[in-house]
Amino acid sequence: MSDRRTFIQRTLGIGASLLAARTLPAQRTTTQPPAKAHNIPVITTDVGDLPYTMDGNTKVFHLIAEPVKQNILPGKTLDLWGFNGSAPGPTIQVNEGDHVRVIFDNHLPEPSSIHWHGFEDHIRYDGQPGISQPPVKPGGRFVYEFDIHQQGTYFYHSHMAMQEMTGMLGGFIMHPKTHFQPHCDKDFLIHLQEYAVLPNNTIPNTMSMEYNWLLLNGKAGPANTPLIVRQGDRVRVRFVNLGMDHHPMHLHGNTFHVTSTEGGRIPEAAWWPGNTVLVGVAQSRGIEFVANNPGDWMIHCHLPHHMMNQMSSTVGKMTRPNSGMPTGLSMESGMGMLTGTPSTPLGDDYGPSVGRGMGFGATADTATTNSPLSEAKANTAMQDMDHSQMTGMDDMQSDIAKNANTVPNFPQDAYMEGPMMAMDKMVDKPENYGLAAGWSGYMMGMMTFVRVLPPAKYDEIITRMKQADRANDPYTSILA
Repeated sequence: MSDRRTFIQRTLGIGASLLAARTLPAQRTTTQPPAKAHNIPVITTDVGDLPYTMDGNTKVFHLIAEPVKQNILPGKTLDLWGFNGSAPGPTIQVNEGDHVRVIFDNHLPEPSSIHWHGFEDHIRYDGQPGISQPPVKPGGRFVYEFDIHQQGTYFYHSHMAMQEMTGMLGGFIMHPKTHFQPHCDKDFLIHLQEYAVLPNNTIPNTMSMEYNWLLLNGKAGPANTPLIVRQGDRVRVRFVNLGMDHHPMHLHGNTFHVTSTEGGRIPEAAWWPGNTVLVGVAQSRGIEFVANNPGDWMIHCHLPHHMMNQMSSTVGKMTRPNSGMPTGLSMESGMGMLTGTPSTPLGDDYGPSVGRGMGFGATADTATTNSPLSEAKANTAMQDMDHSQMTGMDDMQSDIAKNANTVPNFPQDAYMEGPMMAMDKMVDKPENYGLAAGWSGYMMGMMTFVRVLPPAKYDEIITRMKQADRANDPYTSILA
């Protein structure tokens, strides 16, 4: 009996060992010795932090809601509403156990209030206008007070729905009193945003359900700043989504584990591996991975429309050298307005000519696009592009088949991917040093890089970042 019991115990022991080995997260291996756990500042690229002062034992933050002009891409500036000159607003970082006061001033032309998303605190500070507090009128002030007893990735935003859609959000990080394990060497926050902006306009249409500018931390690719990490670093990335679309965020070249939600940290036994995480509306998701695989790895929303800038709703012929093209039908016909006889014609020549009309397959939905009529007008329309990387529209032909005009579905978007759209010099910054020439022509919308750099290259780029000596640099915490 004892031999049988010993055999069973040994068998179970071996089986448990094998199961444990199989379920151990692959990301535990690192090229660096394990670091002692401690809280590190979160880096919000292209945004930065909201500074604070001390009033006794209270951390005091001054948050100002105001109109802002946000440059999202060279040559493209939007009129948004944000906080302290930024949309999204600056990140607030506190520690579990802190007492925090936020002085909110409303410099908008209409009432507002701030909701503290995910906070467990007094109802009077929840930010529900007309319910938990009076709306803060233009020129008004409201003071919020919190005892921080949670930990994780939270955020603040206006609780006026249309104001949310014009950029009024920001991160609120609660660092834990007992440090998270395993220790992370780099910690980033990325806001996911979308706007619908008509051509030649600067104001988002907050009623729209379709978006043509997709941003990370207030910038569209390639203008947003890459995440810089040293090979072997353990990296945490926190995503915050306050918009109208869900975003499947995908990381190339690395497998991560999902470690947190807007409710806080997930117990390690419940972490799940992947390379894509769906960040739903009003959610935050945290991922962690060991950056053992060197390279310039894309991190982006995997919805195809979210990997474009200024999408065009039409497809068909595009301007070519030495050839003009029609710009479409009349406004009445293009909009599907019935102007013929009888008063309600049923002929399909009355169908809409824009790709996002009623969706009927009308013959009036011709293979044309709303682009300029000539090469000269095309160059003028794209004057903000970096034409130093091309000699004219002819350069476009090298990447496009000669029969492109005859192929259905070409082209698909106004800011086409490819060499002619490259703007490397226009978005030059130390974090982009060493990227392949022309890289920016293929980086659009909700796209940026996680640059996993070997030690020597990492040190070189960090040196360049230090030499740039930029005011309020979001990377300050790793440049010291």
